[in-house]
Amino acid sequence: MTAATAAPALRVTGLSKSYGTHTVLRDITVDVRAGETLCLIGPSGSGKSTLLKCLNLLETPDNGEIWLGETHLTAPGADVDAARARIGMVFQHFNLFPHMSVERNVSIALTSVKGLPRDRARETALRRLAEVGLEAFADRRPSQLSGGQQQRVAIARALAMQPDVMLFDEATSALDPELVKDVLAVMRDLAAGGMTMAVVTHEMGFAREAADRVAFMCDGRLAEIDTPGRIFERAENPRLRQFLSQVL
Repeated sequence: MTAATAAPALRVTGLSKSYGTHTVLRDITVDVRAGETLCLIGPSGSGKSTLLKCLNLLETPDNGEIWLGETHLTAPGADVDAARARIGMVFQHFNLFPHMSVERNVSIALTSVKGLPRDRARETALRRLAEVGLEAFADRRPSQLSGGQQQRVAIARALAMQPDVMLFDEATSALDPELVKDVLAVMRDLAAGGMTMAVVTHEMGFAREAADRVAFMCDGRLAEIDTPGRIFERAENPRLRQFLSQVL
């Protein structure tokens, strides 16, 4: 089964979100299929990051439903903590604990949330660090790493929880340009390996090469969603064409 025919890992229907009188998301309906990489692009302020935070229940939608597989995340009484444990999230900023080693930053949730013994948690952390090319840095502190390395630690930390879905919110935007490529390489490997991912990104090259589908958001709405070829080469939406003319 390919990502194009797989069942949705995440389903969003009729999602809306406002802050006071300012509406940020307007009736969003979209799915992320199992094994798919969905890239969200669009101008600043279009609602991309807010949508991602709603998917992880860091923000509570005003209306609509979110389903993670067969679990209704927005149902009354839903176990939010259990849901978050199944959704990995990587932010613009790394949010690593400065007083802990790299390995402990990755393993701490395994012991505190999943209740794994310390030796098993360390073993898992080292394996995940190896996957992002940082096993040799396991005993260093975050301050001894570059920004790109710290972001790869943050990815390893999310992967260590064995999430069903990974969310990336502009994971490279806080990095110096020369550090971006290593983080994108890890994300490309995850996409190629079949990890289900929703990625807010301004890296159009990554969206064109790694995404199964690309969604364009504008003014809080999902304006167009299609394959990268269709989005980048044969865009129908005038606002999308204008956006691409500015960023490509």
